[in-house]
Amino acid sequence: MVNQDTFTGPSFSLKNRIARAVWGIVSALFFRLSPRPFHAWRSFVLRCFGAKIGRGVHVYPNAKIWAPWNLDLADESGVANGAILYSMATITIGRRAVVSQGAHICAGTHDYTRPGSPLVAMPITIGELAWVAAEAFVHPGVTIGDGCVIGARSVVTKDMPAWTVCAGHPCKPLKERILQEVNA
Repeated sequence: MVNQDTFTGPSFSLKNRIARAVWGIVSALFFRLSPRPFHAWRSFVLRCFGAKIGRGVHVYPNAKIWAPWNLDLADESGVANGAILYSMATITIGRRAVVSQGAHICAGTHDYTRPGSPLVAMPITIGELAWVAAEAFVHPGVTIGDGCVIGARSVVTKDMPAWTVCAGHPCKPLKERILQEVNA
């Protein structure tokens, strides 16, 4: 951040703001207008803007991404239409993790206890095989453990443990997540 007083000027450098403006244009023309099955194309576009993208990643065209250079999407992860990745700090999404429709992964906030309410950006990590269900909100600095399920419309304000089902406002662990064996 270049400014600690959000009333007197922007929080980000001119270079960052220009990069986001260019991303906005490219996103509108080449990301959002791409056909739904063109996941490889959207992965390519994100990589062109510095995102770390694994193999087989599915980011849908109506996902909203603030700064792709702050994204790290592992193999076979998915980001649904309508999901918001507000990547003021790094957002890491693990292998085969899913962020569902309307979920808001928010890596930035403001420190309302200080004059000027300076911006505070903190990374978010979503573990392997985790699922953030529809319209959940994940606060800055949160880690969601491997295999964790966050219920629809939950508000995640603190770290959630691995292999649990969690839900609520505020989100809390409810029970263990146990995967059933699939008979072939």
